[in-house]
Amino acid sequence: MQVTSYIFFDGRCAEALAFYEKALGAKIEAKMTYGETPAAGQVPPAMHGRIIHARFRIGNSVVLASDSGDPGEVSAKAARFALTVHAAKTAEAERIFRDLGEGGEVRMKMDKTFFAERFGMATDRFGIPWMVICEKAGT
Repeated sequence: MQVTSYIFFDGRCAEALAFYEKALGAKIEAKMTYGETPAAGQVPPAMHGRIIHARFRIGNSVVLASDSGDPGEVSAKAARFALTVHAAKTAEAERIFRDLGEGGEVRMKMDKTFFAERFGMATDRFGIPWMVICEKAGT
């Protein structure tokens, strides 16, 4: 059994994918817009450029994403989760945290803690909460 995260965006999925490519080295494996589906004629033309489904990989993890079907449907305040990135080295953790937090909100600054060499929490510019951790000493 495997659990995979599926993230919904409110019309900014393509922008978020490009951001995650830069910030996390994500590799986009699949991406399709509403307009590219056989049902394109059944959705309003304004939806044609939105992403109906995308799959990307961060290291060994797969994440799925799409734009919500109805504009305004997604609310960042409804989030009751966080995606966690495990970095092997402190410098990598600090860079990832800085990049993810760019244009977003730092909820707990990146610092050494009793349980990690580095740990921090931020919500990115798309309203997705992240935790970044380096569990052992790195260089």
